[in-house]
Amino acid sequence: MKAIRRFHVRTVLPEPLAPLGDIASNLRWSWHSRTRNLFRDIDPQRWESVRHDPVALLASFSADELSQLAADTVLVERVHAAARSLERYLTAPSWYDDFAADQEAPRAIAYFSAEFGITHVLPQYSGGLGILAGDHLKSASDLGVPIVGLGLFYKTGYFSQSLSADGWQQETYPVHDADDLPLSLVREDDGTPARVTLDLPDDRTLHARIWRAQVGRVPLLLLDSDVDGNDDAGRELTSRLYGGGGEQRLRQEMLLGIGGVRATRIWSRLTGSPLPEVYHCNEGHAGFLGLERISELVTGEGLAFDDAVEAVRAGTVFTTHTPVPAGIDRFGKDQIERHLSTLPGVPVAKVLPLGSETYEGGDPAVFNMAVMGLRLAQRANGVSQLHGAVSRGMFDGLWPGFDDSEVPIASITNGVHAPTWVDPKVVELGQRFVGPELIRGEQAWEALGQVPVEEFWRVKRELREQLVQDARRRVRESWLLRGASSAELGWTDEILSPDVLTIGFARRVPTYKRLTLMLRHPARLRRMLLDPQRPIQLVIAGKSHPADETGKKLIQQMVQFADDPEIRHRIIFLPGYDIEMAQKLYPGCDVWLNNPLRPFEACGTSGMKAALNGGLNLSILDGWWDEWYDGHNGWAIPTADGVQDADRRDDLEANALYDLIENNVAATFYDRDDDGLPQRWLSMVSHTFTTLGPKVQATRMVKDYTQQLYAPAAQAARRRAQDGFAQARELAAYKQEAAAAFPHARVDHVDADGVSDSPQVGDQVHVRAYVALGGLRPEEVDVQVVHGRVSESDELSDVTTVPLSFVETEDGPDGSGRQVFAGDVTIQRTGSFGYTVRVLPRHEGLASPSELGLALNA
Repeated sequence: MKAIRRFHVRTVLPEPLAPLGDIASNLRWSWHSRTRNLFRDIDPQRWESVRHDPVALLASFSADELSQLAADTVLVERVHAAARSLERYLTAPSWYDDFAADQEAPRAIAYFSAEFGITHVLPQYSGGLGILAGDHLKSASDLGVPIVGLGLFYKTGYFSQSLSADGWQQETYPVHDADDLPLSLVREDDGTPARVTLDLPDDRTLHARIWRAQVGRVPLLLLDSDVDGNDDAGRELTSRLYGGGGEQRLRQEMLLGIGGVRATRIWSRLTGSPLPEVYHCNEGHAGFLGLERISELVTGEGLAFDDAVEAVRAGTVFTTHTPVPAGIDRFGKDQIERHLSTLPGVPVAKVLPLGSETYEGGDPAVFNMAVMGLRLAQRANGVSQLHGAVSRGMFDGLWPGFDDSEVPIASITNGVHAPTWVDPKVVELGQRFVGPELIRGEQAWEALGQVPVEEFWRVKRELREQLVQDARRRVRESWLLRGASSAELGWTDEILSPDVLTIGFARRVPTYKRLTLMLRHPARLRRMLLDPQRPIQLVIAGKSHPADETGKKLIQQMVQFADDPEIRHRIIFLPGYDIEMAQKLYPGCDVWLNNPLRPFEACGTSGMKAALNGGLNLSILDGWWDEWYDGHNGWAIPTADGVQDADRRDDLEANALYDLIENNVAATFYDRDDDGLPQRWLSMVSHTFTTLGPKVQATRMVKDYTQQLYAPAAQAARRRAQDGFAQARELAAYKQEAAAAFPHARVDHVDADGVSDSPQVGDQVHVRAYVALGGLRPEEVDVQVVHGRVSESDELSDVTTVPLSFVETEDGPDGSGRQVFAGDVTIQRTGSFGYTVRVLPRHEGLASPSELGLALNA
């Protein structure tokens, strides 16, 4: 057979329906229920058959059918009303307008991520990182924050999951044609596709075109290497998310970081939009963006490499999501030398130290992308309070001489985009009893206590019924793929019940998330599932990375347990976990279970989505739950911290989980009054809405990023660039001076006056410190008294720092000059009191005194 020539035919809409094209191509429909309802009502049966995909729906109509639809005056008016609604959303004054009016706000922010979970229709995500990135963009759009997203277009996405007859995960990789997705190709003014180009080793060149997804107000640019001009390896580079070996991953990350920066330049030139002032690197995959920006400044502005580093760092934000070192991308230094040697103005000898693990426990032979991300960003954060603390301990080797609490990694707890994840039935309930502003403002959640409990209980049963019907369909489809015949699947019509306590568990399946902890004692779990008075039912989903054999074995264990005919009506595993499934799963569950190995859950936002739908959390105190559990919004599973034997720890925590479910969760759910209402349960749900509702919003999260990181980064970047990058040059020179001076500096002597024989709270101690600065000037250092409680091992805790002021220069004991600093310390606590003196670098360009990792302790 001759080769088939392929081309794409675009849907041409009749003029009365023309606005549908713009409405379908703006992904606001994915979180705007009225717009989705418009598409549904055009043809409900087709809407279901295309899995709620507006682009596919429109493409399914013939020209004659479209003409008939265009004659429907009611439909045409709804289309134009939807177009007006979208226009109002895109142009209305926003929160960011008010924020920017009060201070120096960024004109534009570039947000880089390896994956983006916007909608199931655009499958460019694998799990929590991508969903978080998608919610970030959606909330930025709602708030009017001027973000542009940067990612890669994967033509086969992550993978589609199914199960074999014996429950083993199977992966398929369906090809997604960008022309069939809500994407548009970025084109030059002459109509040709815009391209970014990268130099690769062996005189090879990589080209990539740019697709744009419009996420409300926010453009998301996705780079696609499947273009003419690339060799086969180049064309396949962006084929799969997290696919391929080390070299392919390295080149993907080069395209994401280096190519992504170049794409922002093209986008700005073609649209007239401002260039980004802040670059947000969402995990280390995009870390090479810093090198491209350094290259621009070296080749375009004439800066030295070290000067350019300081200019770049000021405007860069780095977010780490990884609580385990195994989750970080690490490459061989030889790979970096080979691939980065072609980047202009960026000597590889200068690049290698940026990612080097030059600290205790590190491997000097590897290049660590997270380490480079931290070294090239002046501001960094973890994604919950606990994860921030874990990250400070994990990366403390980069800041020697400082306690973990002083490591400059902040915390901004993740949030979720309520309009995406709150079921329309919950929205309608809130609108009926609270008002139409239910999910438009965080404070409106506090009013949900006004909803009559019997009304919420009725809606919650409807949500359970909705999940039950969806689960039955999915289980039946899964068994057909596993080789069963329709004739033997009648039992799938009876699985689950809308009147049974429903517990959900869905996430990626690395070992530390402990998918099978609930199977630790199978007989006890069976008794709970089949309890005649207080039964539970479990709905479970999750994917394992294709290369993770251990994760696949965990899935198989769960599937084989759930296959048992005696219990399969009470416990199910749903393959194909994605956004579409999740939007039924979270609302339909009464309880959301999370039992990771503490403290390895960075945040865990799935429980937030369940909470916004009236679910209660049952979780290990990890991630966000560690900071927001209050004893009334769910249950905390006790942890066996300190138990070294992994099996013993799992046994203890599994038994604690069973005890909670039997004695607290199920007991509360089935404790009904004369009207059949679980009043105590509903009180906990109401409390969850009013207390957690405002906290878990992604709009709160994006505001935190904007106020705490983006605005300070933009201001620092502007100061760094003034007067021909004068501050960048000064700071680079100061860093070299400080690095040379601190090894030779010393605290010669410390005097303390005013310490009585019986010191009391409120007494003042006058401290004088005599310091040799190794060539630095007094104004180039901060000298501090650090005081607090003293332990038996002579360590300080509950510390407070007090700055000392420069007094004079005097001759030291060896005839050299030394500086005298002095100040008063007030004793503020009883008990064992102690103090020490330390010297830190000081420069107006530093965001934190620990930034340089230099400290001189007395």
